[in-house]
Amino acid sequence: MTTDVTAQPLKGVFWMVTTGLLFVGVLALVKSMGTRIPAAEAAFLRYFLGLVFLIPMLGPLRAANMDRMSLGLFTARGLVHTFGVVAWFFAMARIPIADVTAMNYMAPIYVTLGAAVFLGEKLAFRRMAAIGVALIGALIILRPGFREIGPGHVAMIFTAISFGGSYLLAKKLSDRYSAAIVVAMLSIVVTVGLAPLAAMNWVTPNGTELLILFGVAALATGGHYAMTLAFRAAPLAVTQPVTFLQLVWAVLMGMIFFDEGIDPYVVFGGLLIVAAISFISWREMVLKRRAITPDVVATKV
Repeated sequence: MTTDVTAQPLKGVFWMVTTGLLFVGVLALVKSMGTRIPAAEAAFLRYFLGLVFLIPMLGPLRAANMDRMSLGLFTARGLVHTFGVVAWFFAMARIPIADVTAMNYMAPIYVTLGAAVFLGEKLAFRRMAAIGVALIGALIILRPGFREIGPGHVAMIFTAISFGGSYLLAKKLSDRYSAAIVVAMLSIVVTVGLAPLAAMNWVTPNGTELLILFGVAALATGGHYAMTLAFRAAPLAVTQPVTFLQLVWAVLMGMIFFDEGIDPYVVFGGLLIVAAISFISWREMVLKRRAITPDVVATKV
């Protein structure tokens, strides 16, 4: 009989693999839409259609007693996340799926740096060295001076920074509110924040595009739920390395379905970033310190 000690890490890996597959499905659906629908509108429709998944959270939302400061933090997080979501949709239509996936790996690194600057977290030498390795990985992906860095790559830099900032605000809010409320408020504020941006350049979507964006909302919701199950089953030090598989799947999907070539620099750079994040998560576990650095998939659209 398998003991719980063995079963829980395996369960965590299983749910993290499932999480990665669901988020790769999100990438595929968004990539298949092309550029006809503007990025802000596509992002708005993804969140607006996804509001249906908030119905079970209406009870906790009504019962939550939010003060003015909390509402301000929820609003700030929503606005930061709104910017990141628009930038992500913009990048998805313009650069390879593998580039988007690999560059989004930097979000946890920005969280670690932000925690040091804004929350007073200490950056020991080993953690600083790991951050340095991750930054080298990002430079390998971008290769400034050796390849053209297009608007999509620039958008992904801002996406990762925005999602990192959103996570830090969520970390602060999660000390006072349940995960259901934090997620629900993000969805509501982002939907409201995206509405005027979408209206500025509205293109009437057809039935297929609406179906695709509803699929994006469903897969993203499922991905975040599977991620929660992975976190319950095993520590980040176990599940974090598994996120590299998402880049492998993204590369294969881009090659098979979207005629994108395999860029070994992107794969190697992504591997360095995930290795650095995994090391930081492992050190947090060993030192039994309050975990700050999130899993890669905790900063998804």
